[in-house]
Amino acid sequence: MNISNLNGTLSLKNGVEMPYLGLGVYKAKGDEVIQAVKHALFTGYRAIDTAAMYKNEKGVGKAIASSPLKREEIFITSKVWNSDQGYDSTIKAFHHSLNELDFKYLDLFLIHWPVKEKYQDTWRALETLYEEGKIKAIGVSNFLTDHLEDLFQTCKIKPMVNQFEFHPKLIQQDLIDFCHRNEIKTQAWSPLMQGDLNNEALAAIGNKYNKTVAQVILRWDLQKGIATIPKSSNPDRIEENANIFDFQLSEKDMQEIDNLNQDRRLGPNPANFNF
Repeated sequence: MNISNLNGTLSLKNGVEMPYLGLGVYKAKGDEVIQAVKHALFTGYRAIDTAAMYKNEKGVGKAIASSPLKREEIFITSKVWNSDQGYDSTIKAFHHSLNELDFKYLDLFLIHWPVKEKYQDTWRALETLYEEGKIKAIGVSNFLTDHLEDLFQTCKIKPMVNQFEFHPKLIQQDLIDFCHRNEIKTQAWSPLMQGDLNNEALAAIGNKYNKTVAQVILRWDLQKGIATIPKSSNPDRIEENANIFDFQLSEKDMQEIDNLNQDRRLGPNPANFNF
């Protein structure tokens, strides 16, 4: 992955270009999400990650509609929630998301969680929508290796993206390697450990480069070949998270951050969640 600037992208298996740094909008509601997306686009972000479960797709759509940018200049991701999984219900849920956003298409649509005995039918729905041209790329979220191997048994199209919890305390290198072997791009959610950034090793690395801990972590994401979507509605934080293209972590510093791994999840475990 060539890390160049805030407008940089990585190529998905089907040739679609996905920005490797975007804005996550989980928990942002009403005018808060509208202002956050507006500021992100003004700052230079070109990717916004939302989901039906966030209940803010309408606000994301309003912010983009008010932007001077063309719709095709912005990469929008949304996700089908667990209670909507299944073939017909996923088709219906997708069109509801599209209506909330007031878009004609989505850039990326994901299965939010691998709901047992449903995600195969949900994936068939995504394949249908993709083949109909309503989605530019399709993928999954929170899928572990066994979920992906199971999906491979029945899918016509392999996922192009797998978005999962990834941060210095939870690296999941085996999952990353599996995805990359199968030409699935990886994307980190909760890259900043839900704001738990009080770490001496990370602070020391940041001091070397005159960068914050958050900036060090996001740069580490990209240098590991992982796209990232830090969430924030704070204008200063949105700008800070984007200011990571004027330095490069050394191999030693990359390894030191890797060594912080504790296999510690901050969110649910996809292997045994029950939503």
